[in-house]
Amino acid sequence: MLSERVQRIGMSPTMKVAGIAKKMIAEGIDVVDLSVGEPDFATPDNIKTAGIHAIETNNTRYTPNAGMPKLKDAIIHRFAEDHDLTYQPDEILVSPGAKNSLYNLCAAIFNPGDEAIIPAPYWVSYPSMVALTDAVSVFVDTNESDGFLMTPEALKSAITPKSKALFLNNPSNPSGAFYERDQLEKIVRVAVDAGLVIISDEIYEKLIYDGATVTSAANFGPEAKKHTVVINGVSKAYAMTGWRIGYAAGDKALISNMSKVQSHNTSCASAISQVATIEALAGPQTSITTMVGEFQRRRDYLHQALTAIPGISCHKSKGAFYLFPNFSAYFGKTAAGQIIQNSSDLCLYLLETAHVAIVPGSAFGAEGFVRFSYANSLENLQKAITRIQAALQKLK
Repeated sequence: MLSERVQRIGMSPTMKVAGIAKKMIAEGIDVVDLSVGEPDFATPDNIKTAGIHAIETNNTRYTPNAGMPKLKDAIIHRFAEDHDLTYQPDEILVSPGAKNSLYNLCAAIFNPGDEAIIPAPYWVSYPSMVALTDAVSVFVDTNESDGFLMTPEALKSAITPKSKALFLNNPSNPSGAFYERDQLEKIVRVAVDAGLVIISDEIYEKLIYDGATVTSAANFGPEAKKHTVVINGVSKAYAMTGWRIGYAAGDKALISNMSKVQSHNTSCASAISQVATIEALAGPQTSITTMVGEFQRRRDYLHQALTAIPGISCHKSKGAFYLFPNFSAYFGKTAAGQIIQNSSDLCLYLLETAHVAIVPGSAFGAEGFVRFSYANSLENLQKAITRIQAALQKLK
C-alpha cells in the first residue's frame, strides 16, 4: 500500500524526542526540554500587532502563490540591506516555512539517481527530502577538531558526474559550525566550477556570536549568485516558529519551478503570517540584538559546564543556538543493568533518569555526539547540567 520512497524515511528525530518530552511533561514530570530548535522568546510586540491588524481588517484570504508583493519587497530590501544582494520579485518565493521552501527546491531540481552532497553532521530533514525525490545523499564527514567545517578538498572528492547539488547550512544545525567569508568562498568556488546548485540554508544567519559577521553563499559574484538558492525565514531570528514563513531567493527559472511545485502542495503561505513578516523584516531589528546577547550568554555557560564534565569535549560554536558535545567516553558504561552503547541509548537514559531531553548525534549523521539546544532559559540549562552530572556519575 505504501510507496517505496515514504518507507525510506522516518519521523523527524528531533520532533520524536520533543514529542516524548511533551508527553512526559503532560504527565506531570519536570522535564527540561533541550531538544527543539525553537527560541523561548515571545514574538516581538510590533510583529504580533501587525498579525492582529491583518485579522481585524480581514486580510485572511488566499494570497498570490509566490507571496504578497509587499512581502517580496521587504525580503528584497532585507537582502540588499544585509548582504548587498539585488533580487527581483520573480526571484523570490514565499512558503509556509523554510522547510517547505527546501522541499519545493528538492522537488524542482532532483531526478532519480541524482546525487546531493551533504556535509555531516547535517540537519535531520535534508536526507529525507532528498530521498522523497528519489535522489541519493552523499555525505561528507567533518571533524570536531576542525569546527565541523567541510574542506574544499573533501567537497571535490565527493563530486561525481551524478552530483546535482550541495547543501550548505551556515551557521549549522546541529553543530553551530560557521564558515568565515574566506572559508565559504573556497567552498562556493568548488561548487560553482562543478556546476552544482548550492542550496544555502541561512535560517540562522542572524544568530552569530563573538563579533563574527556572516556572508551569504550568493555573495561571491554573478556566477555564485546564479548557482545559489538562498533559503531563509523568520522562525529563528524573530521567534516566529509557529507563524510558518520561509522564503527562497535564486535564479528566476528555479524559483518559477519551485513556485509551480508549491502551487500544488500548499497554494500559498498564510496571509496573516505574511503581513506579520512584512513588519518583522521591514520594522525595527532591535529584538534580534537582545536575543543574540542572551543566546551568547547561555552558550558561554553551557559550553563551560559541559566541558567541565569529565570525558566530554565540545566545540564552541559561533552561530545558531546549539552545542554538539562528544559523549562517546560514556559509551560502554552501565547503570542498573542498562548498557549505554550509543548516542540514542545515552539520550534515552538521560531522559528517563535525569529528565533532560536532548537529541542523539546519530540523527544528524554523527554518532558519539549529542545536540543541546540552548534556546531555553539559563535557569533550565543550569538545572539540566546538574541533573546530567548526577546521572552520568551513576554510570560505571
